[in-house]
Amino acid sequence: MTVGSEVKSCYSSIKSAEATLTILANKIQDQHTKEVFLQVKQQLSEIKEDLQKQVIYLSHEEPQYK
Repeated sequence: MTVGSEVKSCYSSIKSAEATLTILANKIQDQHTKEVFLQVKQQLSEIKEDLQKQVIYLSHEEPQYK
């Protein structure tokens, strides 16, 4: 597996985790727990944005990693 493939896989996993946290936050009744889920989701969103930039970089600057 190339570096680009691994970064893309990680990006997909984080997107999935982010979606799962959104679903859980919407189902949970306890406000504190809901806030924790949403905070973690926000952190994952920031990581996801960084990974997306890395995917773009790898595909443009290092075509061997496509």
